[in-house]
Amino acid sequence: MMVDFIADYYQKIGKHPVLSQVQPGYLKERLPESAPYNPEPIETILQDVQNHIVPGLTHWQSPNHFAYFPATISTAGFLGEMLTTGFNVVGFNWIASPAATELETIVMDWLGDMLKLPTSFLFSGNGGGVLQGTTCEAIVCTMAAARDQMLSQIGRENIGKLVVYGSDQTHSTLQKASQIVGIHPKNFRAIETTKSTSFALSPEVLKSTVCSDIEAGLVPLFLCATIGTTAVTAVDPLGPLCDVAKEHGMWVHVDAAYAGSACICPEFRPFIDGVEGADSFSLNPHKWLFANLDCCCLWVKNPSALVSSLSTNPEYLRNKATDSKQVVDYKDWQIALSRRFRAIKLWLVLRSYGVNNLRNFIRSDVKMATFFEGLVEMDKRFEVVVPRKFSLVCFRVSPSAISKANYPTANYEKCVNEVNCKLLEAINGSGRVFMTHAVVGGIYVLRCAIGTTLTEEKHVAMAWKVVQEHAAAILHPPCIN
Repeated sequence: MMVDFIADYYQKIGKHPVLSQVQPGYLKERLPESAPYNPEPIETILQDVQNHIVPGLTHWQSPNHFAYFPATISTAGFLGEMLTTGFNVVGFNWIASPAATELETIVMDWLGDMLKLPTSFLFSGNGGGVLQGTTCEAIVCTMAAARDQMLSQIGRENIGKLVVYGSDQTHSTLQKASQIVGIHPKNFRAIETTKSTSFALSPEVLKSTVCSDIEAGLVPLFLCATIGTTAVTAVDPLGPLCDVAKEHGMWVHVDAAYAGSACICPEFRPFIDGVEGADSFSLNPHKWLFANLDCCCLWVKNPSALVSSLSTNPEYLRNKATDSKQVVDYKDWQIALSRRFRAIKLWLVLRSYGVNNLRNFIRSDVKMATFFEGLVEMDKRFEVVVPRKFSLVCFRVSPSAISKANYPTANYEKCVNEVNCKLLEAINGSGRVFMTHAVVGGIYVLRCAIGTTLTEEKHVAMAWKVVQEHAAAILHPPCIN
């Protein structure tokens, strides 16, 4: 019954409003105040799911979902989740389920090889990979390792001097991770980027910032470079940034959560050129590689740095395999003790599709984004704000389409942003399409992120039609007699 319910949901998913139309607190008004005393039949429960839960969902797997970044799903990933849930192993160390640990080490090397990562990041070299839940976890773990390495040199009492660097386009998880590992808020640097550099972090500006901090008696600790994981999919220049960071003894982490998956394609692999200079690298197959949430791959050159920072060894976890130092105990590579058997899901995806098909799926999404970009460029009322690199298109109603005669000159740019904000609200309010926005360099942009598993070119064309319809209503409202 549950499988049939899910199958029916996917068959009709395109008919639901993409963005949930409910108001805050809606569910409390629909459900009882307390749990039932006696058991209820699954038929009744599923009916309540249909009547009360589904209306409160924003349908991430709808072919008309173009918001944030993709959250791909696949039959292979779904089946992998069934096995993970069915086995329900708690694979905190090797002996807790040897297959869970050993499959993870194999799969991480497989994917690392697909990305052409340096062998220093692989188990086949002296590095290794681990499956985390999210990017935030990956950054917390690597930053904690970097912190402890540095404090072992300068003394733990100097934690207040440590500084973390990223661009103003870097995902907010970097700031969150900094707070978690104890970096003083005033020592977090979100370095300004500009449209002229496609919102990428400038090595020259980084170096100047680092030198100023050193002169002030601070200690550079951690640089997070991003590959397509910003609001506009900016790509930071890894080689030059790593050179600056290494000159000052910093740990370099490369966050490629979204766009890293594209780098399994030879034509996109140059975007991570220079990764050999980094200390760690992460991407999320649950974003664009069909692995379903949650699945974040983290590779490190020096696993012992993670183990040194994150390990605990209570007596009840001791065993001969661990004592032999011949196995990986993944509890020492992550925040939590317990962990799911995520590797079997990624294993099923890689085997069921194969490298070539996975590449072609990504290319198909990029092709659809190119198609949408072309539609934007053909309509003179709109403009592409940032050059497209992957499958995200950042666009807006062009200032030239908004008559200055209708607005005070001093507030013109603000009014352009307000028009685009109003357009996005109208698009999402229709329920037919869901997009999100970003503000870069003071410019409000609409983001069309293509990559949902079920999306086809016809859905992209329909999305553009919705944008045009609502833009026409805003720019040329009907006359009222």
